[in-house]
Amino acid sequence: MLIAGFPAGAWGTNCYLVAPAAGEECVIIDPGHQAAQGVEETLKKHRLKPVAVVLTHGHIDHVASVVPVCGAHDVPAWIHPSDRYMMSDPEKALGRSIGMPLMGELTVGEPDDVRELTDGAELKLAGLDFSVAHAPGHTKGSVTFRMPETTEVPSVFFSGDLLFAGSIGRTDLPGGDMDEMLESLARVCLPLDNSTVVLSGHGPQTTIGQERATNPYLRDVASGLGSTKAPRRGM
Repeated sequence: MLIAGFPAGAWGTNCYLVAPAAGEECVIIDPGHQAAQGVEETLKKHRLKPVAVVLTHGHIDHVASVVPVCGAHDVPAWIHPSDRYMMSDPEKALGRSIGMPLMGELTVGEPDDVRELTDGAELKLAGLDFSVAHAPGHTKGSVTFRMPETTEVPSVFFSGDLLFAGSIGRTDLPGGDMDEMLESLARVCLPLDNSTVVLSGHGPQTTIGQERATNPYLRDVASGLGSTKAPRRGM
């Protein structure tokens, strides 16, 4: 399996391209702010053909390049219905203006083909299997994508802004809710095997085992305690 990722734009949001191997079809995860050029360079480098864009949530730092990327390759975008409005109205999603100079660089709106994700859905795209889990807390429509373990690679978990190395996503923006975040961490993350590789929306790669042992939020959830520890991350 091939997973190529790079941090994009003003917020350093991780965009991932996932394929069975070089030269094959791929899925693009979270093409955010100023990600279009990096997507095209990665497609060319690995000779990939995109078949879909999938989105962990609707914040502008994760969806800003959806329209140009989907348009250039005539592919659909998948997003949870609770976050769909954010593609057309990013400032409402943040509860504040993100700034006119930055807004001038964005193509706000929906691509031509938008499909909605549901909890427990099993997506089969580019010859790959993705299990969808609704994980509200950072936003109402946050989701994660998990790929099953194979004989060659451990399970891979695209956590979006639910879980980071050493931290979790912020809950102080519109739609954020700390109680929902803790419930999502308990329901979605804790059952995963320690060997599961975590590829999050920001920051470095980690594993569930590492986070279970060291992440203060996940440790508190595992012990049945809530947590208000800082700092938290994400837009």
